[in-house]
Amino acid sequence: MATTAGACFFAAGSFQAFHPSPRRVAATTKTTARFAEMNVEGTRKGLRDYFEESKVMIKSDGGPPRWFSPLETGARSHDSPLLLFLPGIDGVGLGLVRHHYSLGKIFDIWCLHIPVKDRTSFAGLIKLVEKTVRSEVKHSPNRPIYLVGESLGACIALAVASCNPDVDLVLILANPATSFSKSQLQTVLPLLEVIPDHFHLSLRYVLSSMTGDLLKRVSGILVRGQTLQETVGGLCQDSVALPLYLSVLTDILPQETLIWKLQMLKTASTFVNARLHAVEAQTLILSSGRDQLLPSLEEGERLFHALPNGEIRRAGDSGHFLFLEDGIDLASAIKGSYFYRRGKYLDCVSDYVPLAPSEFNKLNLILSPVTLSTLEDGMIVRGLGGIPMEGPVLIVGYHMLLGIELIPLVCQFFIQRKIVLRGMAHPMLFVKLKDGRLLDSFPFDQIGIFGGVPVSAVNFYKLLSLKSHILLYPGGIREALHRKGEEYKLFWPEQSEFIRMAARFGAKIVPFGVVGEDDFGDVLLDYDDQIKIPFMKSIIEEFTNSVGNLRTETRGEVANQDLHFPMFLPKVPGRFYYYFGKPIETEGRKQELRDKGKAHELYLQVQDEIKKNIAFLKEKREKDPYRSVLSRLAYQAAHGVTSEIPTFEI
Repeated sequence: MATTAGACFFAAGSFQAFHPSPRRVAATTKTTARFAEMNVEGTRKGLRDYFEESKVMIKSDGGPPRWFSPLETGARSHDSPLLLFLPGIDGVGLGLVRHHYSLGKIFDIWCLHIPVKDRTSFAGLIKLVEKTVRSEVKHSPNRPIYLVGESLGACIALAVASCNPDVDLVLILANPATSFSKSQLQTVLPLLEVIPDHFHLSLRYVLSSMTGDLLKRVSGILVRGQTLQETVGGLCQDSVALPLYLSVLTDILPQETLIWKLQMLKTASTFVNARLHAVEAQTLILSSGRDQLLPSLEEGERLFHALPNGEIRRAGDSGHFLFLEDGIDLASAIKGSYFYRRGKYLDCVSDYVPLAPSEFNKLNLILSPVTLSTLEDGMIVRGLGGIPMEGPVLIVGYHMLLGIELIPLVCQFFIQRKIVLRGMAHPMLFVKLKDGRLLDSFPFDQIGIFGGVPVSAVNFYKLLSLKSHILLYPGGIREALHRKGEEYKLFWPEQSEFIRMAARFGAKIVPFGVVGEDDFGDVLLDYDDQIKIPFMKSIIEEFTNSVGNLRTETRGEVANQDLHFPMFLPKVPGRFYYYFGKPIETEGRKQELRDKGKAHELYLQVQDEIKKNIAFLKEKREKDPYRSVLSRLAYQAAHGVTSEIPTFEI
């Protein structure tokens, strides 16, 4: 058993021996220390690391395919599900090298390595993976097994799922090679077989497809908060290094191996397409818009409609080797699409994984939100010092247009106090529409990453039981989709049920106001305008009927839950202001607040506090010299990007 390239190799043919012994092979202290140093939180590997580690991996490359577990993935929790990575045509097994650290916190990761000279057939690879899956099911029968495959590996995952419908599998497929018959790769195969000189041209074609879109890489790096100098430096290193690694790619895919792998892709595509009807596993399809090897965008749509439990996410500017590109975070994609679970069924409350530093929205730096809170003695302070650390705590407030205050708010709680704020969100954000499509745009995935939970009495009870910090908007969709001239107007239902539930658990209630939506845009077409336009009216009705109403028993304004998206004209960005009032205690008031009258009095008190907080902020922001984004950018240019920007005097 040998340790190499930061990966622990299991002896050839020993994959049967994984259970019941521990899932990892110990490495030397020196090697472990080296990788601990390389993987400080926030650092990420890249193409250079993929090639450098691949060089070492293929030096001693005899024997059949085998599993290895990267050392960077040793910090997972005890109940982490198993993730099996199935590589593409390279076969090295390092395709997730950029994601080992983040995935390793939530999964037990095994990667499949297929040696360069190995000639195991597609059927043989299916049997190998299937045997491992069956073995692990016996070891952990109540946990799902994740199969993450790219290209060829995606075909293996689909084949295993089709042959094992009784096993709880979750498939993550990146640019599946099921489209081989429609790809340019099919034309490369006969040329390689008759024109040997075409080999290096083919490898250069593969190599060029690993870089993705340059503009997308630049914007992705900048959004993560790196300086322009760091961005240019990193891109230059990759651009200079890539041609130098043509020889490494030649070692990974010599001519005979490349021909073998292309022939296998042809076989795999035919086999899987004939068995798609048998795939019942939950499947997340990741499709690149600039895949030069396969028509992945079109194929993703086809698979999405063919698989009964499929979801799709599109990376429009990414190339074939999706997992090696900047701006792609697999752990975030899995969490954001609600595909991460530890048991047979998803529990949005207990399966949630707290934010990682890499998931902070760096636009937070541009927005520079102002947060004020109130201490127990009534003193107003900047920051969140007045928020109780011990839960349960209900953060109750006003919902701005389209909920644009949400992400900065959740970020501030985590950045300032390391508090995970769990938001209660409308079920429309969690359910499929009639055609099976989830709302799959970036903002909706962020709800999953930032801890959103569907509004329900059961979930509310669970969060209170876990002593969570819960973000609650009584005005719900009606406030978030309000009409022209209704900004900062509260639309609350008549019922005050959350008060009595809070008292049952002795939760503290923190009312808060927020302003700033009018600094970001003006509504052009609201619900009243859209409902008068026939085609827009039909869209609203179809969308509402597909999702369903949440408050069917509620009367008045709040009962109008027709789902639409207000059209607005963006402005030069202003600033968000949050003001959290003094916490209201319900501890010891359980009996008192069982009385509906008393509960309603407290309900109105919370509502009144929020209105006062909003009025306070609207007045105070007029005296903020840094309300405009231009003034804030000038301040950051002079004092540093991460410097705290001043505001009005409290």
